[in-house]
Amino acid sequence: MNTEYMNLALKEAMKAYRKNEVPIGAIIVEDNKVIAKAYNKKNIKNFALFHAEILAIYKATKKLKTWNLSKCEMYVTLKPCGMCEKIIKESRIRNVYYLCDKLESKKEYDKTSFMLYNDNEKCAEYKELLGDFFKKQRK
Repeated sequence: MNTEYMNLALKEAMKAYRKNEVPIGAIIVEDNKVIAKAYNKKNIKNFALFHAEILAIYKATKKLKTWNLSKCEMYVTLKPCGMCEKIIKESRIRNVYYLCDKLESKKEYDKTSFMLYNDNEKCAEYKELLGDFFKKQRK
């Protein structure tokens, strides 16, 4: 872990703090170079996806012109939430270093229910569509 990069993530968190945003900062590094940095903007932009990690990933993908960040590492001030964790994995980021574990949350927002739409025929059609798509991608 590199202290310099974590200090940069902390600077990003301070930017968020000064804007009355949740103070989380993220840095993405490739080949010992900072290629992206970001801080939370969820409240500022009124958009739930604007977490520091996701914004940093977006900037890195634009800079590298690829979604595959497998040669990259991320430094973030707080352990990523479930949503960010999934996007980090989907982006193939190699290592994530975080400064602190999450604080206890109230879970008051956790009221969304997910239910399987039970239609085996439609599911089979959709799986065939997915299979065809990925078969074409491999060619």
